[in-house]
Amino acid sequence: MTKPRFGIWVPVYGPWGARHHPDEPSQPSYSRSLEIVRQAEALDFEVALLAQHMINPMNNEFDQLETWSASAALAQATHRIEIMGAVKPFFFHPAVLAKMALGIDAISNGRFSINLISGWYLTEMEQAGLEIRAHQDRYRFSREWIQIVKALWNRESVTFDGEWFHLKELRLLPGPIAKPRPPVYLGGESEPARALAADEADVFLINGRPVELIREIVADLVRRPRRQPDPLRFGMAAFVIARPTEREAQDEFDHLSRLAQPDDYRKLMTGVDPDVAMFKTFATAPRGVGTNGGTSARLVGDYDTVARRVLEFIDAGIETFLLQFQPFEREMRVFADQIMPRVADLRRTGTAANSTVTLEAPTSAA
Repeated sequence: MTKPRFGIWVPVYGPWGARHHPDEPSQPSYSRSLEIVRQAEALDFEVALLAQHMINPMNNEFDQLETWSASAALAQATHRIEIMGAVKPFFFHPAVLAKMALGIDAISNGRFSINLISGWYLTEMEQAGLEIRAHQDRYRFSREWIQIVKALWNRESVTFDGEWFHLKELRLLPGPIAKPRPPVYLGGESEPARALAADEADVFLINGRPVELIREIVADLVRRPRRQPDPLRFGMAAFVIARPTEREAQDEFDHLSRLAQPDDYRKLMTGVDPDVAMFKTFATAPRGVGTNGGTSARLVGDYDTVARRVLEFIDAGIETFLLQFQPFEREMRVFADQIMPRVADLRRTGTAANSTVTLEAPTSAA
C-alpha cells in the first residue's frame, strides 16, 4: 500500500471554513502563513501548498497573499517540508517562471514544486487586462507552457516555435537541485485537464469527494498512456473534522456550517468560467465546509473513523493529502496527534480499512 504524504493548504486568502470564526483571523498574511508552515513542518506534515490568485476570489475586498514571493520566503524559513507554489500560466512567460522556480528550488535545497492551474477565475484576468481564453484554449496554452518549462529545467538549449511562444537557443543555468527536476502537480476536473495530466504531470490533484468517485478518476487516469517514464501519482484535497466521538464531530461540522452561512460567495460565483468542470462536480458532491471539495471527502468523524477513511483513500491510490482545518493550528495538531498515528498503525498491522483501531488519546488533542 502507498505510503501517504500529509500536507496542508496554506490559508493564502483567509480561513478555509467560516470566515468569521472567533478563533481564527479572517485575513491572510505572510507572518501567519510562516507560523502555520513552521508548525506543520514540526508536526511532520510533508507538503505545504500555496494556491495562486491575484485578487481574493471569495470577495475582492479581502486580502490575498502573493504566492511566489511567499514561496521563496517560506523556502528559506523551513528545512524539510516541500513548498508547492501554484501557478496560472497566463500570469508568467514560461521562461520567466522556469527561472524563478529554479531560484526557489535552490533556496529550498530541492524542496520546491509547482501546481499548474489552468485558471477558472475570470474576474482577475478581466481586471488585469489579460486575454480571456476559452476553456479548451487554456489547456492547449498550458500544454505548450509546461513543455517549455520542463525542457528548460532539464538544462537543455531550448528552441521552440509554438502557437503562443517562440524561444531560440535559451538555456537556464544553474539547473535544478531537485532530481531530475521540480515535481509538477496538476489540478483540474475536465477531460482536457485529465489528458494534460496523463501527458505532463507527476501528480494529479483531485478535489475531495467520496472514495468511490476517487476510485473512478484514478482508474481513468491509470488506463491512459503516459509520455513520462514514471507512473502518474495522485493527491486529494480535503477538509478534516476529527473528534473523540462521532457526535462531537457532527456537532463541530454543524457549528462551522452555521458560522459560514453569512459568508458572501456571490462574487466568487460571478467570476467562474461556466465551462469549468470543478463547479459542476460540486453540484453532485457538495463541498459542505471548506474549498476544493471540502468535507465531501467525508473526513469528518471520530478519530478511528477518520483514520479508516484516510486508509480507504490510500487504497484507492491517493498518495498526497492536502488538508484544510479550522481553526487551522489547533485542528492541524489534532490530525497530527490523533490521525497520523492511527493511519500508520493501520498500515503497519495490515488492518482492513473497515476495522477499528483504538489508541490512547493524548490530552493535547482534547
